[in-house]
Amino acid sequence: MNNIEKQLMEEKKRLESITAPEELEMRLRNALHSIPPKSKKRKVPLWSVAVASIFCLFIFSYHYNALAFYSKKLFGFDDLMSGTLQDLNEEGMGQVIEKKTKLQDSTDFILNGIMTDANRLIMYYTLRNPDGIDEQTSDFFMLSNISGFLTESNAEGSISSMNEEKTEVKGTMSFEPVNPFAKQLTLHFREVSKNGQTKEGQMTFPYNPNKAMQAKTEHSIRKTVKVDKGTITFHSITATPTLTVIKGSLNVKNFDRVDSALDGVQLIANGKPIEVKGGSVQSALIGREFDIRYDALPKQLDSLQLVVKEFAGYKKLDQKLSLTSTDKKPISLASKELWVKNVATTEKGIELTISTEQDVMLDGVSISAQNTVTPLETTVNEILTTENDGRILKERTLIFDTKTMPEYVLINGMHFMKPYNRIIDIPVD
Repeated sequence: MNNIEKQLMEEKKRLESITAPEELEMRLRNALHSIPPKSKKRKVPLWSVAVASIFCLFIFSYHYNALAFYSKKLFGFDDLMSGTLQDLNEEGMGQVIEKKTKLQDSTDFILNGIMTDANRLIMYYTLRNPDGIDEQTSDFFMLSNISGFLTESNAEGSISSMNEEKTEVKGTMSFEPVNPFAKQLTLHFREVSKNGQTKEGQMTFPYNPNKAMQAKTEHSIRKTVKVDKGTITFHSITATPTLTVIKGSLNVKNFDRVDSALDGVQLIANGKPIEVKGGSVQSALIGREFDIRYDALPKQLDSLQLVVKEFAGYKKLDQKLSLTSTDKKPISLASKELWVKNVATTEKGIELTISTEQDVMLDGVSISAQNTVTPLETTVNEILTTENDGRILKERTLIFDTKTMPEYVLINGMHFMKPYNRIIDIPVD
């Protein structure tokens, strides 16, 4: 037997000894069973079948680890996943970790897996205790940050759910993105015991940056929109399989006067709005920096726009409204309305209870009586009420430091969500 024949025999024995993992074997078997029989078959020479089989087995044995990663998914988190994340999990885009440690009360903390891309790291975890998980453990177990090579990623938000038996909690936590050159990461967490003692813990796990999902779209925007009290500048967009993030800065004097002003900024893909997932605002040297997080973009992207549909605006009013009328009809404030609910003298002074639309904040409010003007002292008891027609109004009580029943309320202006409808086109690759 020459050397070539000997090598072929050895290779034949090695190939015959290879067995596929049970999970893959079952999937292949089921897939084969699901293929409908064909009425006509094309004959293929026997030698070509043998060569193809050897080639496929060689490829499989060499690349099995990669195939195993892309064929696995995270199980038990269906209630916490929807839409984009559910689709990615079905495609096997999570990195399975399955590492476990015990907490102070013998509850098992299991790090099941992660999903990563350039916008965030999503961690999937389980708390399990057959004796039951008390509220102290579920409420005061905190995942704080992830560290690693050039990585210090803070926790950003979480959701969790407990089973009916109260023996298991499934949860997810989003973190800032990690460095793509890290090979292992360390999760830092805290436990607070019933006596109030805090214990720090950590868990180090392997990380394969090659399995992180790649960004779909990354563009500079560098467009500025002028609003009543300043400007908004949009710097960049980064779209990944899990999330789309718009970053920018703003210098708007009355930004804090209107709740959730950034909610009026829409991302439109293929003519349809992308769902807002959250965002953040932080102080900067000049003004503020912000990010707005939207769901993932559609796979087929034909057009992309940023639309400042509405944002914090300001309207000068200089209105003098009578408080002596018994008419309970709403009072017009330019494009908005105001209802006077009650005026009373209390030990605190004059209390004027009013309702406006939810986005309205009055500016420069005072009351007058007998040619004396008293400015607003403070506002208390702000609540939201639902009217019979379904409208949501904001009711609050204005307190003035006087005992004299007023004749008028004076309003200099109002802050509100103003329509702007400014459109920024973003290039599509």
